[in-house]
Amino acid sequence: MRGPPMRELTLSKAVNEAIAEEMRRDPSIILMGEDVAEAGTPFKVLSGLVEEFGPERILDTPISEPGFTGIAVGAAMTGMRPIVDLMFGDFLFLVMDQLCNQAAKTHYMSGGKLSVPMVLRTNMGATRRSAAQHSQSLHALVAHIPGLKVAMPSSAYEAKGLLKSAIRDADPVVIFEDKLMYQDKAPVPEEEYLLPLGKAEILREGRDISFVATSSMRQVAEAAAARLAEDGVSAEIIDPRTIVPLDEETILASVRKTGRVIVIDEGHQSFGVTAEIAARIAEKAFYHLDAPVGRMGAMDVPIPFSPALEDLTVPTPERLVERAMASLRGEPVHGA
Repeated sequence: MRGPPMRELTLSKAVNEAIAEEMRRDPSIILMGEDVAEAGTPFKVLSGLVEEFGPERILDTPISEPGFTGIAVGAAMTGMRPIVDLMFGDFLFLVMDQLCNQAAKTHYMSGGKLSVPMVLRTNMGATRRSAAQHSQSLHALVAHIPGLKVAMPSSAYEAKGLLKSAIRDADPVVIFEDKLMYQDKAPVPEEEYLLPLGKAEILREGRDISFVATSSMRQVAEAAAARLAEDGVSAEIIDPRTIVPLDEETILASVRKTGRVIVIDEGHQSFGVTAEIAARIAEKAFYHLDAPVGRMGAMDVPIPFSPALEDLTVPTPERLVERAMASLRGEPVHGA
């Protein structure tokens, strides 16, 4: 049976298309942020939207992240569905009160009388030579806060489907897009589709070891799996898609099948996503493990500007292959 008609889209175009479709469907949706209208953001993700929807719905804001995020929270509480464009994920530190103290807690503190159906779009990822203040992957910070949902698309397909679901969700959702992936292409259906928040995807079936890979670490896992296959090692790849809510069952089922697992994420290794997922696996699938749970994250250092040093800070296919082989030998797997 043939699937729906597909075409190749960049991740940037998929995000743009998702926002346009939802804004046509729902007049309560507005989008705000720095350089989102005329400039279409520094990455040109939103180009053309202001021409269709006008400056009343695509709002260029002053350089005041706390200000326009706070406006979005208030707008969401009073019937609008705002999308906030945060130019760099590193600027999350500026909006933590609005996002984590207000948006995340309003439904709970109002006894369910108020909700904040807001989406905050931002980016993550190193190896773009943007140095320590524009290269961080800070998704673990907001994943720690009850009341927020956190999505991490790994391709154009996920970016569109997850964003449309996030826009329609009754709760605040933070979406992290890897800035190096904006021009990467992937098959995207021509017809409308949504991807549920909280449902992982098995990207590749395997029998010997499981890779749980978030965002662009999917590409790292796929490259490593291809190289391992040349040596007869069969790796299964799980893309969580969202880390809050986390699809534990798909991850645990894979680990119970293969007996070995490495969790790969571009956030810093300590106290991050790899640690949380590894802990859940150790708690709930311990007796199915044939080797210690492995995890690979970014080094616990500020992201260097030097290209040679920056490339050393994040997981690579080569290092993942090495750690997979170590896991197959029953050795501990840790480090970036």
